[in-house]
Amino acid sequence: MTASLPREAAPPDEPPAEDRRHMIRRRALTLLIIVLLIGVPAGYLVISANQSRDSGKDKEKKYSATGLTAAWPSRVQRRLYQVPIPHPADQVAYYETNNWKTSRLYVQFRTTDAGLDAFLTGVGVNRDDLEQGDLTIGARDRSVTGWKFTGPGPWSGLVHRQKNPAPTQDIVVNLANPASPMVYVVSRTVP
Repeated sequence: MTASLPREAAPPDEPPAEDRRHMIRRRALTLLIIVLLIGVPAGYLVISANQSRDSGKDKEKKYSATGLTAAWPSRVQRRLYQVPIPHPADQVAYYETNNWKTSRLYVQFRTTDAGLDAFLTGVGVNRDDLEQGDLTIGARDRSVTGWKFTGPGPWSGLVHRQKNPAPTQDIVVNLANPASPMVYVVSRTVP
């Protein structure tokens, strides 16, 4: 009798060898997952960084202005400083300064006779409050904006004082052309 040798146990069920098509498909799926997990967030970061940089440049340009900017102040600025620019108005320009003590909004615009009345009513005063020859905007504020009140007049002005935190407005109006008065406003508030 011949002794039989123990046989090796059969290996557990092994999957059949992978053919080339399945291997290519598996690698392509792996590559796609890697691209989605790494590439999409990286692309988002690049786009976000570019938008942030562009936004910063716009803000830097806006806040580095050192004088009047030919544009309308934002609605928030007009509401905060209580400067209701009437419609129609043209030659609109503004400049805002802020520090720990006082914030100021400088605004100029040309409007119609009715627009001047609407503006003054919106501020809380009327045309009778304007004093002829009174240039209420001081030399400091004139130097900031470059305003020179030397042209043909008549010039009129008023100071509209309000209790804090409401702003105080210094208003000067050039009535050289009564149908198109030019209005200059310095509205200041204490934060």
